[in-house]
Amino acid sequence: MMISRRTTLGLIGTGVSTLAIGRAFAAEYPARPVRFLVGYPPGGATDIIARLIGQRLSEKLGQQFVIENKPGAGNNIGTEAAINAEPDGYTVLLVNPANYINTTLYANLKFNFVRDVAPIASFNRVPNVMTVAKDVPAKTVAEFIEYVKANPGKVNMASSGNGTSVHLSGEMFMAMTGTKMQHVPYRGAAPAITDMLGGQVQVIFDNMPSIIQHIRSGALRALAVTTAEPSPQLPGVPTVAETVPGYEASALFGMGAPKNMPKEIVAKLNTEINAILAEPDMKKRLVELGGEPLIQTPEAFGANIVAETEKWKKVVEFAGLKVE
Repeated sequence: MMISRRTTLGLIGTGVSTLAIGRAFAAEYPARPVRFLVGYPPGGATDIIARLIGQRLSEKLGQQFVIENKPGAGNNIGTEAAINAEPDGYTVLLVNPANYINTTLYANLKFNFVRDVAPIASFNRVPNVMTVAKDVPAKTVAEFIEYVKANPGKVNMASSGNGTSVHLSGEMFMAMTGTKMQHVPYRGAAPAITDMLGGQVQVIFDNMPSIIQHIRSGALRALAVTTAEPSPQLPGVPTVAETVPGYEASALFGMGAPKNMPKEIVAKLNTEINAILAEPDMKKRLVELGGEPLIQTPEAFGANIVAETEKWKKVVEFAGLKVE
């Protein structure tokens, strides 16, 4: 049943409730391809997770969820495009740590993420991994701290961009250990890792999905994970907090949409995504990428977004970071 805008206006005129129209829209949704915006280039953790979930949604709902990479301005270009899109369910956003961080980091954002996003569903929570290039002599977090202090100004810390959780995890580390490293931002994780492999940069606190294969192959060395608990994906790798008490950083991923998207479509997508996250194959794949599936309601994901925004606000303010 196709419902055009003209028919809708006619139905409203004849007293058919908007609730009934919302249900009808949800029943036939999606009737055409859906844009799934990712604020980073292909190849990084955000892109990998978006493609995994998007592919299964396409298969289950019979319409393509087309990944559209819109990198730039630390994820803000993609986010702004999503927030300003028609709230009709045909534009969704890969929500990632930069969305929580940028609220405080950027002085002149044209949107307020917490206010302007409709949370749909969380995907997973992933550790970052403190990873060093092979020619760095330090084998533990304590040795690395000594190494940085003994080599002032010589240690380059790569990140996937200014204000990403990768960057802020490193800033938090410097703040809590009294170390000073040179921050080198890249446009996404893939080029940062390329330079790590070439030895141009010495350390990165990268999201696990984009770096784990390089750690497993022995090309790069993991010193610690940034979550409160160790990761089963990197057995024997300790947490940063074992050396730096109180340190915790992780990357929470999910899907959001422009704020006035019909609740029926939010509910439908939430149900579909939660069913996908519960599939044994998807669970296995997400665990391989470093994070257990996080199955919850749109409201619970919204509460997570608020809590993460508060947590990173403290780090941004402590590190004195600001982007005009």
